[in-house]
Amino acid sequence: MITFRPMREDEYPGYLEYFITDYAREITENYKLTPDDALTRARKEIAESLPGGVKTPGHVLVCLISHSGDSEKHIGYLWYKPDAIMRSVYIYDFYIFDTCQGQGLGKHTLWEFEHEMQTQGFAEIRLRVAGDNERARHVYEAVGFGVTGINMSKNIKN
Repeated sequence: MITFRPMREDEYPGYLEYFITDYAREITENYKLTPDDALTRARKEIAESLPGGVKTPGHVLVCLISHSGDSEKHIGYLWYKPDAIMRSVYIYDFYIFDTCQGQGLGKHTLWEFEHEMQTQGFAEIRLRVAGDNERARHVYEAVGFGVTGINMSKNIKN
């Protein structure tokens, strides 16, 4: 069983360490920025998106906890924003720790999350996945997500 525990203040720096590094890598690969420029952009975007950290209004940051018998294991993170008016949830970030990947935990977590959102009255879950992230696309498609568009960009900076 997977549960969603609110992220604590003391866990947020660890989340930022993972997220900024991972997001900067994605920016470098997909937007062709230098690693330094990508790191600056990643830091700026997270600061703007989550100015209050775990207490940013309208955003939910949780730790993913796997339960097996009497033991619990922290297996990853989920950051999402519910929209009660549209009855939708947007996933900003979903991460299963590298040491926990390849065990079906990503799919299982997404199924549990879907069920949880259904019980709260939401009708849709949306997300964006990097074009080069085949592993993530496979997981999302395996649990029923479909492509709704394609993001494109062109760097015009000299």
